[in-house]
Formats: sequence, C-alpha cells, structure tokens
Amino acid sequence: MKEKLLVVDDQFGIRVLLKEVFEKDGYETYEAANGRTALEILDKEKPDLVLLDLKIPGMNGIEILREMRSRNIQTEVFLMTAYGEMELIKEAKKLGAIEHFAKPFDIESVRKKIREFFDHKQKM
Repeated sequence: MKEKLLVVDDQFGIRVLLKEVFEKDGYETYEAANGRTALEILDKEKPDLVLLDLKIPGMNGIEILREMRSRNIQTEVFLMTAYGEMELIKEAKKLGAIEHFAKPFDIESVRKKIREFFDHKQKM
C-alpha cells in the first residue's frame, strides 16, 4: 500500500511544488488550502502524515491540530512555518507535532525527513 501524505498550506505554489516532489517520490499526495478541506481529507483518505503550515487564514495550523486531536485523528504532523514563532511551535508539539521546518526550507532535507519517518514507521 502506498504511503499517504497531506500537504496543508494556503500558498498554491508551495502545495503544487510539494505535491509534485512527493508524488515523484512515490507517495500518494493530497493537498488542502484550508482547515476545513484538510479535515475532510483526513476523514476520507486517512493519510499517514500531514505537512501543516502554521499560518493559514481562517483556521490556523494550531486550530487544525486541535480539531484533529478532538476528533481523535492521531495522524502524525510535521509543521511548516515562515515565522520563528517558538511559542506556536511549542504548542503544536504539545499537541503531538513531531517535526518542524522553517520556510523557506531546503526541499532535500524535507524529503529526507519524510523518508526517515516512513522508514521508521515500516519497521514498527
């Protein structure tokens, strides 16, 4: 079964870039521009990992993460943020986020972390 990824970011260019890169890497990749769409995809497709931007208009990354946990969606989360807001990152990690990347990020290091995540998951 293919590993599934969900990219949640309000910036169209970032979603398209990440979707293209991760599909080439063999992942089934979904994208969402907002929290409502992200939660629908989480319910329907059950991705293994979410790449979640913290700064999204409407429902931000922390709110999306809180809603995931309140619905008992335990999907692992990697954060993406253009902001060095350590308080938000700390809050997200308390809610179970396991990694974070500062934008602009090095795509190769993101690919490596995701591969490591799935390699580790397969061994469990």
